Amino acid sequence: MEHNISLITTLAAGFGIALILGFLAERVRMPALVGYLLAGIIIGPHSPGFVADVHLASQLSEIGVMLLMFGVGLHFSLNDLLAVRRIAVPGAVAQMGLATLLGMAVAWWWGWSWGSGLVFGLSLSCASTVVLLKALETRGVLDSMNGRIAVGWLVVEDLATVMILVLLPPLAGVLGGPAAAASGASTSLWLAIGQTLLQVFAFIVLMLIAGRRILPWLLWQVARTGSRELFTLSVIAAAIGIAYGAAHLFSVSFALGAFFAGMVMRESEFSHRAAEESLPLRDAFSVLFFVAVGMLFEPDILIEEPLHVLGVVAIIMFGKSIAALAIVLAFRYPLNTALTVSASLAQIGEFSFILAGLGLALGLMPAEGMSLVLAGALISIALNPLLFTAIEPLRRWILARSAIARSLELRDDPYAELPMSTDRHYLEGQVVLVGYGRVGKRIARALEARGIPYVVAEQNRELVEDLRKQGVAAVSGNAAEPSVLIQAHIAQAAMMVVATPDPLNVRQMVDTARTLNPEIEIVLRTHSEDESAMLRKERIGTVFFGEEELAKGMTAHVLERFPPRTAQAADPHNQAA
Repeated sequence: MEHNISLITTLAAGFGIALILGFLAERVRMPALVGYLLAGIIIGPHSPGFVADVHLASQLSEIGVMLLMFGVGLHFSLNDLLAVRRIAVPGAVAQMGLATLLGMAVAWWWGWSWGSGLVFGLSLSCASTVVLLKALETRGVLDSMNGRIAVGWLVVEDLATVMILVLLPPLAGVLGGPAAAASGASTSLWLAIGQTLLQVFAFIVLMLIAGRRILPWLLWQVARTGSRELFTLSVIAAAIGIAYGAAHLFSVSFALGAFFAGMVMRESEFSHRAAEESLPLRDAFSVLFFVAVGMLFEPDILIEEPLHVLGVVAIIMFGKSIAALAIVLAFRYPLNTALTVSASLAQIGEFSFILAGLGLALGLMPAEGMSLVLAGALISIALNPLLFTAIEPLRRWILARSAIARSLELRDDPYAELPMSTDRHYLEGQVVLVGYGRVGKRIARALEARGIPYVVAEQNRELVEDLRKQGVAAVSGNAAEPSVLIQAHIAQAAMMVVATPDPLNVRQMVDTARTLNPEIEIVLRTHSEDESAMLRKERIGTVFFGEEELAKGMTAHVLERFPPRTAQAADPHNQAA
């Protein structure tokens, strides 16, 4: 009896080759994503040897898209976005617009239609959240100000791309899509767009009103059973079920449905557990998504159209980066922040593949365009770690050779120094609080309750502006720079509290503070046990390690509830005697 095992062979080949190439990619310090894409190329129809089932891989990749977007929704924090909204929103919109125009320009030069050029340009404009988070985590700067700006920027790009995915099908007729043009002949374009937006609005309202109540309640009921398998099943069923229901009932894309499923589930007290339980399956199907995308790539394009490939890579790695650099500097952020955001955006990934795939399905973009997007992604992702490594040497090189760059670093910023009207007690014997995040805010509230004066040093210029309006003494800038600590009057301060985990700059902050004030007391925080031990060994200051302090606090609370026991009462042998 013969069996059709194309699904098994596709999964076995996809997972097996992706594992090997992903491991090799990590060994040479490239993202594993590069290995997954190469695995897809190897088992794809455009390479010799074994060819996996393209149609099955396409369906598996759709599940990967759902779970990828579900994960993005689970980690989407509106508060984190609002904290950097003044630079992230206009910056992302302007950068995406410029990258799209560059893509349209080269597509027009190649003789493509303007609709194909628009989809192509949009595909090049959105960076990969997966690649960015991996790069920031590897360098320990995910929770830094630079990391928060880069992530917020990409969240805005993701949201904009989701809306583009929603609007692209009804606009396909106008953009030149043959399949959509025929169906749009009897229906007004504006009516089709209005109907699509109404369906999306109805779905969003349903999710925000009913979903926010029903989904957390269902998770609570499942959690009460104590079954881990049922809880994991409920999370996956919710993600895929809502994505399918959104597409079937509201004509909303799988991606948008899954994103809102994750965003609504984030409201539940079980959101962290849901993210943890679904992570293995999300990772597995994400691998299949990238493998399926690699199967669409035609390697011949590297030989047949090398100039086209170079043009795409130039837009991704230089056009987008230069635009981001100019935008961040225009918002009066330091050169280091501008270079970090630029390096973060110098690649494309999952959303580019989704958008290019939709354009291909609607007949808006030729197959050559998909291959060019894939080639640009492979090259830019492979080179992206080198850009992050070059940030600090490049900053020093630019500052040493450019008077304009030095003037930008030292330009007059009203929030980079304390006002002349600042009370004297903030300038002598005060606490210099570096960082005003979740930890910094709690420390500030405690200081205010005790009447202890403090000055905040914070990289988020918009946050400093808000603090000034509240009457809080605050200066804008990176506390690793001597000028920032000087403006915070570190020379007369009693203590410096570093409330932000920034391992790259903490030693420089401490050295600067001790140079200006040898008697100052230093208090630090860290997320890493190894880093905590190293800092304590170096006697840099008083170090607080998050998990250790949490354990101490919980232990103290438990011991307070039980009176001390005598040695005799505590010895079971004495009791028996």
